[in-house]
Amino acid sequence: MTFDPRHKSRALTEGLDRAPARSMLRGIGFSREDLARPLIGVASTWTETMPCNFHLRRLAEQAKQGIRAAGATPMEFDTIAISDGVTMGTEGMKASLVSREVIADSIELVGRGHLFDGMVALVGCDKTIPAAAMALLRLDVPSLVLYGGSIRPGRFEGRDVTIQDVFEGVGAHAAGRMSAAQLEELEASACPGSGACGGQYTANTMALALEVLGLSPVGYATIPAEDPRKDAATRAAGALAVQLLREGSRPLQRLTRASFENAIAAVAATGGSTNAVLHLLALAREARIPLSIDDFDRVSRRTPLLADLKPGGRYVAVDIDRAGGVPLLVQRLLQAGKLDGEALTADGRRWSDHAAGAQETPGQQVVRPLSEPVSPTGGLVILHGNLAPDGCVVKMAGHERPYHRGPARVFEREEDAFAAVRAGQIRSGDVVVIRYEGPRGGPGMREMLGVTAALVGQGLGEQVALITAGRFSGATRGVMVGHVAPEAAAGGPIAAVREGAMVVIDVNERSLRLELPAEEIDARLRAWRPPTPRYASGVFAKYAALVTSAAEGAITLPPITSTPREQ
Repeated sequence: MTFDPRHKSRALTEGLDRAPARSMLRGIGFSREDLARPLIGVASTWTETMPCNFHLRRLAEQAKQGIRAAGATPMEFDTIAISDGVTMGTEGMKASLVSREVIADSIELVGRGHLFDGMVALVGCDKTIPAAAMALLRLDVPSLVLYGGSIRPGRFEGRDVTIQDVFEGVGAHAAGRMSAAQLEELEASACPGSGACGGQYTANTMALALEVLGLSPVGYATIPAEDPRKDAATRAAGALAVQLLREGSRPLQRLTRASFENAIAAVAATGGSTNAVLHLLALAREARIPLSIDDFDRVSRRTPLLADLKPGGRYVAVDIDRAGGVPLLVQRLLQAGKLDGEALTADGRRWSDHAAGAQETPGQQVVRPLSEPVSPTGGLVILHGNLAPDGCVVKMAGHERPYHRGPARVFEREEDAFAAVRAGQIRSGDVVVIRYEGPRGGPGMREMLGVTAALVGQGLGEQVALITAGRFSGATRGVMVGHVAPEAAAGGPIAAVREGAMVVIDVNERSLRLELPAEEIDARLRAWRPPTPRYASGVFAKYAALVTSAAEGAITLPPITSTPREQ
């Protein structure tokens, strides 16, 4: 049966009884001819609160041009975005992960309410990327996610810098290793224009993951935000969205278990952000594909770390585009037998076909040859133990030490830990424990880049460790363990840790444990009482009441009663 490109919008715009709807739409410039074409929603996360999404108005216009030229009618709408980098270290950072749910719900609502036949979502900062993908999977109409692209690196004292360097500069200044004038110069230099944070941090990690999953056009995501090629590529993406609509190609037709394992492998091979664990678990739930936190460790163990990218490596995100982009990385992984080349891309072609046409820039050193990986195994590691029975996440980007044992320095919130770091109260060997910052306890599972970067800036990055039920920025480096589950607010064992207790992180054994007898931990947890919720009303209280464990993606969706889809 031929797919009807107006499979939804006919009910909105066709027939004499729909004259009032057409009248209202004609009042804002749509012609009768416009309304007789398929309608494609263009969801934009533009905002002027951050550079990451600031250029999306321009890209939305380019996408709409491509859609119109291909014979459909675009209708643009906006939704919210929260800047992780701007809000980091403040109470406002609690809104970041919460915003993922709000963005997904809002895009889904407009899509359902206005009966769009297809969708294009323009995204930038971290949570907008998985949120848009979640919404498109719920709607399951022909659709694409378009990532605005990375910011250019700044220049400071003769070297490339990103926002990571500014966060670490704060710690360096506190330790007397950088002057106030140097810090101000770095601040003024690190973000030279529009685009998302420039290392293999969360935004670039998730953009890579969506391209490999088959939700974003091949080769699009790595084009930098201000590169002249971005506009033409966005117009082409708009035309591709119309092509997918005419073919009836929907995202749930493309995504399989192999697609998700491919995406995990790509994240692991680039030393990507630990936030990918949360977001890919959430996306798998939307796609009704079984995926567990331990799948990340299994795939990462078999995947070599090939990309030498910040925060652990030498290069920034725009460099992977210059080297050959995602197709080059996929080509390497296919050659190693680490990906499934039969998995489909956004245009419906197999990854093996796209990878065969990858063009490597001669002499590039960003994506290593298989014979010379940064590390023989990938960057994502899942630990279990008496401190994290349901698991936790640590990123090993090829440089971190695999074992740390030290006394716990316990803090109930991020601000208290940051104050201790700035005051020089953290010593070599310590294990900083920040609890009640998980999905429910925060609420919102704040990222701890302010604390971790301050530790690195003070020269303690290789001498201390940190564990938390909260998250880490993709810019975090060092032995930092996040997503500890169950969290303290849910009565998890991390609530039983006391000052000075010995904590052991053993990556090779995949273990996180408290050196305390099981009966003592149990006794402490029986005596434990949940703290008073930090918010009694509003969106944070609602989120805390609904959110699941980080081991399940920190989602707020109702339980899915249907059986998993056939693969």
